Amino acid sequence: MAEGGISSFWGPVTSTTECCEKNYAYSSYIAEFHNTISNIPCIVLALVGLINALRQRFEKRFSVLHISNMILAIGSMIFHATLQRVQQQSDETPMVWEMLLYMYILYSPDWHYRSTMPIFLFLYGVVFAAVHSVDASAKRLAKMYVATLLIGTLCWLFDRIFCKEISSWPINPQGHALWHVFMGFNSYLANTFLMFCRARQRGWSPKVVHFMGVLPYVKIEKPKAQ
Repeated sequence: MAEGGISSFWGPVTSTTECCEKNYAYSSYIAEFHNTISNIPCIVLALVGLINALRQRFEKRFSVLHISNMILAIGSMIFHATLQRVQQQSDETPMVWEMLLYMYILYSPDWHYRSTMPIFLFLYGVVFAAVHSVDASAKRLAKMYVATLLIGTLCWLFDRIFCKEISSWPINPQGHALWHVFMGFNSYLANTFLMFCRARQRGWSPKVVHFMGVLPYVKIEKPKAQ
């Protein structure tokens, strides 16, 4: 939103999209304050996932995936802080690379089904949670993934569709910022779920445990030969 009480350090807005948040309401250096800081949970969760992947020696692709989540969140922070056309690419381009990375992990080269990739990706996404995971705690991960995706999407749609109405409210619920938070958890849950399934495929006896009884992560026991 164009209105704001503080002058812009970055100059006029040049991005092709804006969210339903007043620009420069708190700082001349941050255009959309809530949409910027709401990326912090995603960075923290991705760091937790990265540490777990490195500590338990998961395949490098999972470390790259967590790093990709951090890069995406940092890019989003840069974009929402500046609302500049160039910095907008730091938000949108990592999304494309991350989707390609997810496709690579889902369709891992060592499965040798290259000719069936399109059909496999579709079916894998539809029945993965129900068929591939019989572990109750892993199923909860899948359900939490779906829940955070749906709630986050609703927050994003609410912010986009009802922006004019929201602008007249005394308090802005910051739907786009909430979407960042939910998608931060969503990405973490997706990565954790994929790590669980990959560990099961490799015979690493995965278990879903919880840090401080709250944050789920995968604990594995590799055979001595590995």
